Amino acid sequence: MSAWSRFVEHGDAAEPVVRPEILGSWERSKRVSLDIDEAPLADESETTSLWKDSPLQVAVERVEAELRRTAEDGDLVLAVTDPATRVLWTYGGRVMRRKAETVNFVAGGRWDDQSVGTNALDLANRLLEPAMVFSAEHYAPLVHNWVCWAAPVHDPATGRHLGVIDLSTTWDRTHPIGQATARVMARLIETAIPASAHHPTLPDETDDPGLVMTLLGTAEVRLDGQRLLLNRRQTEILALLALHPEGLSLEQLHALVYGDQGVTFSTLKAEVSHLRSAVGGQLASRPYKLLMPVSTDVDHVLALLRRGRVAEAVDAYGGDLLPGTNSPALSELAEYVAVAVREALLASPDPDAVLRYAERAPYDAEVVEHCLAVVGREGGSAHPAVPLLKGRLAAARDR
Repeated sequence: MSAWSRFVEHGDAAEPVVRPEILGSWERSKRVSLDIDEAPLADESETTSLWKDSPLQVAVERVEAELRRTAEDGDLVLAVTDPATRVLWTYGGRVMRRKAETVNFVAGGRWDDQSVGTNALDLANRLLEPAMVFSAEHYAPLVHNWVCWAAPVHDPATGRHLGVIDLSTTWDRTHPIGQATARVMARLIETAIPASAHHPTLPDETDDPGLVMTLLGTAEVRLDGQRLLLNRRQTEILALLALHPEGLSLEQLHALVYGDQGVTFSTLKAEVSHLRSAVGGQLASRPYKLLMPVSTDVDHVLALLRRGRVAEAVDAYGGDLLPGTNSPALSELAEYVAVAVREALLASPDPDAVLRYAERAPYDAEVVEHCLAVVGREGGSAHPAVPLLKGRLAAARDR
């Protein structure tokens, strides 16, 4: 509590004693009133439409008995959100259900840190990794007596980020396995994602020769037009090999995939062996190198940006590279690509391109605001995209 008080009263005075992710969220939360007593509610019909028949709804219904049992046994309130931290589903034990309802921790509640301040749901959605927020680590006093654990939920086939699951209770009921339980619940939901949700619009075969990898916003791998069904780690390894056509040694590939994680070389070799079989033997050793034509949407987007074809690059940019990846090299590349697209739009703010970008990066109000300012100075306020951009800006500011 003292660190929170120092931050509220003196800003950076709390920096030495607060986790960086909490401090960063506190900074983003400054516009939130400390007197807020409930979360704002999104449009009820829109929330219902998002949830109805979605992959998340189907998955939650398939494992709902286990989720409810966990909530009741621990007197927790559980929530599932979309990627914008809008609550889509909740269930609570007897005590926590009542507490949750009083602060709008219910379907439709907007729990991003721009709406209610720092919380685990928002952190897990932003960082794409499990998060815990304890007591006065929450920015808003209305949940200072809560402890929350959240973990991201991804489509296991495509890697697409679907939202998070959160477990919350009062701070005095905190338990060391809370974070592990959130991870388990996230994996449980992921195993129940319907198979038809993985590739709803993609054909099984195309005429594209060689290896074609879609990595931005989703994960799709095809060899000579035939879709390959790979697990997440195999997709990451194949992506790194595709992005390093010169080849990689065992040690280099291990570092790029695992970083400083305690994973053995034999584990990596086993994954590569599976990959070699999947690509029909077209994967050499010493160094590890792909032996067929390779193309990726990452290379395509960066090539378009280098040629100044920003609008085309935005069209090809499907979103973050392999959301939720644990590979340090791919995480770094994801940041590089996202910044490259963003900087190109700031330098050349075409309204149509910015509007398409805003669909993929709804939090990025600065790009939309900059575009509207440039269009206004240049007398382009009648552009048909301007009203839509203003709507996007208002929504981004409200998040």
